[in-house]
Amino acid sequence: MKNKLILVEDDPDLGTVLKQYLEFSDFEVIWFTSPDALLASSINYTDYDVAILDVMLPGMDGFQLSKELRKQTPIPFLFLTAKGQSIDRILGLKLGADDYITKPCEPEELILRIRNILKRQTSVSSNTIIRLGNYTFFPSRYLLQLEEKGFQLTEKESDLLQLLTTRNNNVISRKEILEKLWGEDDYFLGRSLDVFMSRLRKYLQHDDRIKLESIRGVGFRVVFPE
Repeated sequence: MKNKLILVEDDPDLGTVLKQYLEFSDFEVIWFTSPDALLASSINYTDYDVAILDVMLPGMDGFQLSKELRKQTPIPFLFLTAKGQSIDRILGLKLGADDYITKPCEPEELILRIRNILKRQTSVSSNTIIRLGNYTFFPSRYLLQLEEKGFQLTEKESDLLQLLTTRNNNVISRKEILEKLWGEDDYFLGRSLDVFMSRLRKYLQHDDRIKLESIRGVGFRVVFPE
């Protein structure tokens, strides 16, 4: 079965090229030229595996669009933009983007990044359940459950929490986390990692037995009752 992608790109020439190349690479692609067109469509987001969002779009930009999508689906997304400024990269990663690629890009690189996202998705068994004190964590569903209350995580938040739970009471370095989840140890990615850690602390604050500790200059240590 082909993986299905959502592409939002307002440049007709680039959109045509990307759609054709992705389809040639055995993906099924639905292409929208504006955020309004996507949001007004009747597609079922759960049928799609990855969303590719241009940042500079008519009306709302790609960052705003990702926020709207997050309200409806945990679909992983990748930002596609002509901008090269670090502030945009940081903002995209803070919003939970699974990857970020700057135009002009090689189609082969885009395909590789998409396949890496898909590989991370399929690496988690649908039957995996992790107990974290009073919480129940379902990695494949990006869901953290506390009694009747559920916290819907982004894919990156879920991947980070799952990695942390494998090292209960042991330090895991920033370098290892960045390389495993983002593919590289980078300053701006490191700042994004700190944001994700802050989010996880907020999710887990209702059980004071769970500690997410920052070890200055080294990494993080996670302690939780099993």
